Amino acid sequence: MHRDVTNLRDFYARPLGILVRRLLVQRLRASWRNVSGLTMIGLGFASPFLDAFREEADRVAAFMPASQGVLVWPTGGAVKSVLVDERKLPLADTSIDRIVLAHCLEACEGVRPLLREIWRVLKPEGRMIMIVPNRRSIWARIDTTPFGAGQPFSRRQIETLLAQAMFTPIGWSSALNMPPWERPFLLRGAMAWERLGGALAPAFSGVLIVESQKELMAPVSGGLRIPAKAKLATARGESFTSPRNRKDCCSD
Repeated sequence: MHRDVTNLRDFYARPLGILVRRLLVQRLRASWRNVSGLTMIGLGFASPFLDAFREEADRVAAFMPASQGVLVWPTGGAVKSVLVDERKLPLADTSIDRIVLAHCLEACEGVRPLLREIWRVLKPEGRMIMIVPNRRSIWARIDTTPFGAGQPFSRRQIETLLAQAMFTPIGWSSALNMPPWERPFLLRGAMAWERLGGALAPAFSGVLIVESQKELMAPVSGGLRIPAKAKLATARGESFTSPRNRKDCCSD
C-alpha cells in the first residue's frame, strides 16, 4: 500500500529529505546527463527528482498512484501532476523516452502488471530508472523515512522481476550509505558518510538504483527468439498495433 502523498511531501521538506533528494538527483544525473527534447515521466512519488529535468526535457509529468494521492506539481506554472492507476497508464504505446520509478515498486500490489505496462509505453530506445529500498539496509528497517515502508528488494529479486517483464539492466548504482537519522552532526558529515559507506559496504546502501532498457525480442524454446510484439499480441489475442483510445497525459 502506498504511503499518503502528504507524508512523502513532508519528508522531502525535512533536512534529511532534502539531503536524500540531493543525493538521488546526483545519481539520476550521472545516468541521464542530457534529456533535451525527450518525453519523461515519474511514477510513484518522483516529483522531488523531476525538478532537475523539468527545464531541459521536452515534456515532463509526475504520475501519482490513486492509492497514494496526488499533489499539484510544480507549485508554479502549468500543472504536470496526474492521478493514475499505475497498471493502466493513460498513455499511448511507445510514447515515453524516460521513466523514473520512485516510492512505487515497493508499494505496488501488482509489480508484474506495473512493469509490463511500463514496457508498453516506453519507446524501443527508452530507458527506465528504478529507485527501490535495499533489503539489506537499515533504511528498510526504520519507518521514520518512506524507504522503511512497503516491500524492500534484493538485487537478485530486481533482476528476476526485470527479466520477467522483458527488461535488461544496463547500469547499477546505490545511494544513502549514511544512517537514516536526522541528527545535526550526522547531516553535516553526510557526504563523508556517503563516500565511506559507498567504498566499504555498498551492499548495505539504503537504496538500489537500476537503469534498464526494454527488450524487443523474447526467448522461446529451442534457443530461438521471436519479436516481443508478436508474443504480446498472441497472449492478448489482438494486434499489438491496434489503436487505443487513450489520451496522452504528458501534453503541456
